[in-house]
Amino acid sequence: MNKKVVTAFYLTLNIAFSIIIVLLNKWLYIHTRFPNITLSMIHFFMTFIGLIICEKLDVFCVKSIDIKEMVFIAMTFCGFVVLTNLSLAHNTVGTYQVAKMLTTPCVIVMQMIFYRKRFGILVKLTLIPITLGVIVNFYYDIQFNVIGTIYATLGVFVTSLYQVMINRKQKEFQMDPMQLLFYQAPLSAVMLLIVVPILEPVGQTFTHKWSLLDMIMVILSGVVAFFVNLTSYWIIGKTSPLTYNMVGHSKFCLLLLGGSLLFHEILAINQVIGITLTLVGIILYAHVKMKDNQTIIPEFEDGETKPLYKV
Repeated sequence: MNKKVVTAFYLTLNIAFSIIIVLLNKWLYIHTRFPNITLSMIHFFMTFIGLIICEKLDVFCVKSIDIKEMVFIAMTFCGFVVLTNLSLAHNTVGTYQVAKMLTTPCVIVMQMIFYRKRFGILVKLTLIPITLGVIVNFYYDIQFNVIGTIYATLGVFVTSLYQVMINRKQKEFQMDPMQLLFYQAPLSAVMLLIVVPILEPVGQTFTHKWSLLDMIMVILSGVVAFFVNLTSYWIIGKTSPLTYNMVGHSKFCLLLLGGSLLFHEILAINQVIGITLTLVGIILYAHVKMKDNQTIIPEFEDGETKPLYKV
């Protein structure tokens, strides 16, 4: 099959899966109120099962590593997935998506503080419209709420911490994203299995009469989450960072449209201005980084630089 056709096929699948997982999770939170941490735990277990199947099919090979090296990474992995899902549950899809864009400036600040990494003046300037855009969107969000803002802020911080760590560990261990995820997913699932009885009403979860549709949607969300990772991994390896970045921008815009159509989320004109500012900043940031011939942290969600797991 023609290489361009194959690439286009995987790009289309990645865009579709990335949009579906966010909208699917939002649907679950609105219509079933399925426990957030339990849902994340299910996603981790299903991702691990999918990775085992991929390993058996020689999609990637497992690389041996001391499990102790992965414990703290797995903890931050749990943190960013759970917190970003809580942000999605308590914010509109638009605000959730825009808030995640703060990950880019947050990662840069962390690298400057903890690793003394230097960035050019143009990179720093691109962070201004990103940050201003997010602030404007939050300020004028008609569904603004304090708890949603707290979850979004914590989610950005933990996600940024995870990205900085995983980027360094990937180089240190000489492992690709799927090899790392093979260890992270089961470790994180076990960690959440331990905390679920403490933080969520397990009794109500088991006794609640979930409909067949509810259960299908939960399982489907786990399957889709895995395929987001699989297609992202393929794209990162087979296309240029610029191509993948542009795909991220398209997912950003389509998710805003999907949230508006499916969940009747109305955007105020000032929110549109904020979103536009953020998107312009992200595009300028990608352009400057490409021009400098630097490697952008792999994106495994939509829009900005991303972790190794799609939520």
